[in-house]
Amino acid sequence: MREIGVGILGFGTVGAGVVEGLLQNGELIAGRCGIRPVVKRIADLDIVSDRGLAIPAGVLTTDAAAVIADEEVDIVVELVGGTMIAKQFTEQALAMGKPVVTANKALLADHGAELYALADERDTGIYYEAAVGGGIPVLRAQREGLIGNRIEHIFGILNGTCNYILTRMELEGLPFDEVLADAQALGYAETPPDLDIDGIDTAHKAVLLASMAYGAPVPMEACPTSGIRGLSKEDILNADELGYRIKLLAIIKQLDDAVELSVEAALVPKSAMIGSVNDSFNAVFMKGDIVDDTMYYGRGAGRLPTGSAVISDIMEAAADVIQEAGTPTGITMMREREVLSYLPADEVRKRCYLRLSLADEPGAMAQVMHVLGEHSINVASVVQKEQHSDGLVPVVVLTEQARERDFCEAMKRIVGLSICLAEPVRFRLEDFEDEGC
Repeated sequence: MREIGVGILGFGTVGAGVVEGLLQNGELIAGRCGIRPVVKRIADLDIVSDRGLAIPAGVLTTDAAAVIADEEVDIVVELVGGTMIAKQFTEQALAMGKPVVTANKALLADHGAELYALADERDTGIYYEAAVGGGIPVLRAQREGLIGNRIEHIFGILNGTCNYILTRMELEGLPFDEVLADAQALGYAETPPDLDIDGIDTAHKAVLLASMAYGAPVPMEACPTSGIRGLSKEDILNADELGYRIKLLAIIKQLDDAVELSVEAALVPKSAMIGSVNDSFNAVFMKGDIVDDTMYYGRGAGRLPTGSAVISDIMEAAADVIQEAGTPTGITMMREREVLSYLPADEVRKRCYLRLSLADEPGAMAQVMHVLGEHSINVASVVQKEQHSDGLVPVVVLTEQARERDFCEAMKRIVGLSICLAEPVRFRLEDFEDEGC
């Protein structure tokens, strides 16, 4: 049986999960693959803290460069996080012709194009299943199971922290700040939580999904991004009463001559499968032109789920090393095209939920309707609630599809009306008509 040496850079939560998984199921893996993965070296700044694992003497070091250069290390696993140091380590390994396994979505979202090119030049690979969806094998599904398909659209709930917050706000009626504090106490959210709640983490994953689907590295600036920061209980309740839930959604669509890409909070139907994804779970829905609709669901983070994805990449890389396969399919797919065309954000057509706070005056609603009509925004429904004690009349409007540019201009006009007493709130509304979600 062929033995493959593994060097791990970073012995935090995920790194420990990888080692635990290899120790627990190493014999199972060897029996299935005919390849025995052996952890030869582990580098971390902290080699003293107890991870609850029996690590042989001489394996742990603080010298990452020594791990990369070790002749017994065939595959380098980068789990240090961040981008600059991680990029340096990845470049060093690739330059030596060693494949790199990583869970670092920010690294690939920011520097993927040049790293894929270097891997291609050195006839080796980068493997990154764990970078999107944690333990869900969604990238492998794209590049293997759906290899014969043109991907028509992808909708994803890709951040467990945000989904946990939104679920508790809906089910328990709690305010955003209170649930965020609980999420931080439980270790679901970082301090500060910006990458999660501002949608950046989801955007990193979205551009990787889009890159794989459409054959070219997608820059972060191509993905308009907003998050759930400061989301109101009122909007959660309104959505519930209307038959919707609010989810932080990655939206990727192939249009006639461009790709639509965004990350934003959106109302989704309770009756849709994506609307039933709760707590810290992730889900990805993909439609191919041949296979039609597919769904992938599971833990999007965590020591062992993410470790599971890393191990799958280690074994794929090991098989490629033994077979001298060179550049793997995933890199090839990411370099099918030099450029992609993206639909400008202000040209995106969408439905929207609007929450307005109007003065209790005759004709107030008529003024709003007039502005919407002038900007080619048709109204699907209006719900006017009883006047609040502060004199505000809450109004919820669900629109038909219109251009983002028209929504922005209409909101500016409405804010300028004397009857508009507070900043309007607006979210995307996705019904997934004919989209299988």
